[in-house]
Amino acid sequence: MSIWMRCLVLLCAFLLISLAGGPTLLLRYPAHFPPPVYDFSRNPLSEEKIALGRVLFYDPILSKDGSISCASCHSSYNAFAHTDHALSHGIYDSVGLRNAPALMNLAWQPHFMWDGAVHHLDVQALAPIASPSEMGEDFAQVIAKLRETERYPSLFQAAYGDSTITGERFLKALAQFQLTLISAGSRYDRMRAGQLTFSPQEEQGYQVFQEYCGRCHVEPLFSNYAFASHGLPPDPLLGDPGRYRITGNPADSLLFKTPTLRNLAYTYPYMHDGRFRTLRQVLDHYGEASLPTALSPTQKADLLAFLRTLNDSSFVFEPRFQFPPVLWER
Repeated sequence: MSIWMRCLVLLCAFLLISLAGGPTLLLRYPAHFPPPVYDFSRNPLSEEKIALGRVLFYDPILSKDGSISCASCHSSYNAFAHTDHALSHGIYDSVGLRNAPALMNLAWQPHFMWDGAVHHLDVQALAPIASPSEMGEDFAQVIAKLRETERYPSLFQAAYGDSTITGERFLKALAQFQLTLISAGSRYDRMRAGQLTFSPQEEQGYQVFQEYCGRCHVEPLFSNYAFASHGLPPDPLLGDPGRYRITGNPADSLLFKTPTLRNLAYTYPYMHDGRFRTLRQVLDHYGEASLPTALSPTQKADLLAFLRTLNDSSFVFEPRFQFPPVLWER
């Protein structure tokens, strides 16, 4: 690529980000991403609020027994998912109903959780905080605990101009940190930016993906964030009805939100209940359950090669997203 073309790509990326508004310049995403759906006018980003949200995300004070933070189930080193067990774990060694979904590119998502129970990121944290199998805490008690600390009044002062700690301020700051969790530095993204070309196998796998997977896993976010049957029989122990649990509509039985395919190398196990440990198992399942014809071994190998181009180590190891040093201070 010529130097002029590189400059043009960078200029287009800057212009696209600028169109979102002044405060959202803190959001770093490339030109091939669509505009976010999150309404930043109601929660303008600031470095201080993002920093506050980061501390809250990693602080186990949010849980009833002080043992579970958001990061307990959403580890930065696992693309903000978890890999040591299939189902989420909470206070008092409790076990949740589902696999903790990876957190990335949340500014583009219209609803959250596997069943779409929450429609706005600003209130999403209320669900795990109140859940007996996750944090198990009363939200009013969370705010009371924050007010009693030495740390948080000064952090809220820096973020909001005064030290008043409220539920709304808490939720919006936590959302701001999560909005910055943008994964856009994969090999695929560099291909889209014209910085590299795929290998022959990756290109062949890309074609397989476009033919068989692209309708639900829409580029460049690799999800349409809609609800679909994953073709899995329900776990007899969990009895999870999917979106039906929220809507009560029989047509929504066993429907779950389509997950992104980004960073699959870091986010195993897969599916809403974590039943598959490997991508090969996932491909074998879909080859039997939903594809018009089974993929050949060569097609599966090619598709796996393409899926590896969606891994983003720069996202996983980004220092801005990791444990904040302030929490080591006493």
